[in-house]
Amino acid sequence: MDDNRNKNSAAEAEVERQTRLGRKFTPEEAVARLAGPGAMKGASPVSPMLQAETEVGCWLRSHFTRAGDALPQLLHRHLKGSELLLNNLDQPLIALAGYCSEVLASDYLLRDLVREADVEWGQTMGERPRFEREGFPEQPDDPYTVESVRKALDELLRQLTSMK
Repeated sequence: MDDNRNKNSAAEAEVERQTRLGRKFTPEEAVARLAGPGAMKGASPVSPMLQAETEVGCWLRSHFTRAGDALPQLLHRHLKGSELLLNNLDQPLIALAGYCSEVLASDYLLRDLVREADVEWGQTMGERPRFEREGFPEQPDDPYTVESVRKALDELLRQLTSMK
C-alpha cells in the first residue's frame, strides 16, 4: 500500500514540476503556497472593503447617466476607505446614504463638494472650472452649483431610502 502512495506522490510531483516549468513565479503564488492548500476555500479573494467600494461605484455609475459627470466619481472617491464605509461593509449603500446626509446637513461640506466637482469637471473637460461666487448670479453654463448638487444628493438619498 505504501508503494502505491509513493508512486502516486512521485507522479503528482512530476506533473507539478512539468506544469511549473513554463510558469513565472509570482508573489501571489508564494503567499498561496505559504497559506497551504484549501486556504481560500469558500472565501472570496477580494477583500470586503474592495467589494463594498465596488458596489458603491457600480450603483453610482448606474444612477448617474450624464456623460462626463464628475459628481459620482467624487462621491465614490470620498467614500473609498472611509470610516463610514468601513462601518457598513455589509451594506455599503447605507454608507453612501449616510455620506449624502452628512453633506446635505452642512453648508460647508456642500460648498466644498461643489468646488471639488467644479475642479474635477474642468479637468475632465479640459476647461477652466466655473466656480460659483457668492453674491453673483449663477452662470448658465455652470454644471455644478450648490443648488444643483443639493438636488442631485437629495435625489440620490431618495432613491437609496426607497430601496429599503
